[in-house]
Amino acid sequence: MQVSPKVKLIRYTADPEATVALAAKLCYSDRELDDLTDNIYESDNSKFISRITEMGHLSPIEHASFTFSIEGVSRALLAQITRHRIASFSVRSQRYVSEDSFNYVVPPAIEELGGAAVARYKGQMDTIMDWYRDWQSALGRGEKSNEDARFILPNACETKMLVTMNARELIHFFALRCCNRAQWEIRGVAWMMFEEVVKVAPNLFRECGPGCLRGACPEGKKSCGRPDVVKAKRDEIFDRADKSDKVKK
Repeated sequence: MQVSPKVKLIRYTADPEATVALAAKLCYSDRELDDLTDNIYESDNSKFISRITEMGHLSPIEHASFTFSIEGVSRALLAQITRHRIASFSVRSQRYVSEDSFNYVVPPAIEELGGAAVARYKGQMDTIMDWYRDWQSALGRGEKSNEDARFILPNACETKMLVTMNARELIHFFALRCCNRAQWEIRGVAWMMFEEVVKVAPNLFRECGPGCLRGACPEGKKSCGRPDVVKAKRDEIFDRADKSDKVKK
């Protein structure tokens, strides 16, 4: 069955912005930690967080962490996202979980070719399922058969995972993966993750996004040339978060 990506922020550091502000102020204050803590949680820390970010004092940001559930994505995406090594991953195993009726991702470029192309693609997925089941049967089924039958599975095969990153790594992740030059699937997931964290810690991620939002595009001659589109997308996310926050209040 064809699937689409779903991203949800399921856990995060309590009061992430206050935690970051506390860590940063501790570096510059001779006050007792209890006093700092009391004042931090009673204050608006937005300007202070903006200031330390502009200074490049990013180590305090590492104290805030965020855990996402991600599903409806391909094993091809898994190969990309795990390149971000300052992160923790738990992924559904193809060894212990049978894929005899696996879900799969259809690339947009194939969908754009029309119904006949999509039907052809889905037929190929069905054929691979048959091959997989055939090898499972030949290998005796169970964990051992899954272990070797999975070698026939495509990159399109769906996977599910939990991903945890601290805020500093997320800033780096968004800079790379929200870029229009990033591969379409991980770019889409990155924007979903971005929208999730903006809901709970907008000031930590206020200036996040591809490098073109802060100056010249780091892609150079390979630039998409559309920083206006990227900025508009980021602004829309903050607008939705602001409207949602006002409704809650």
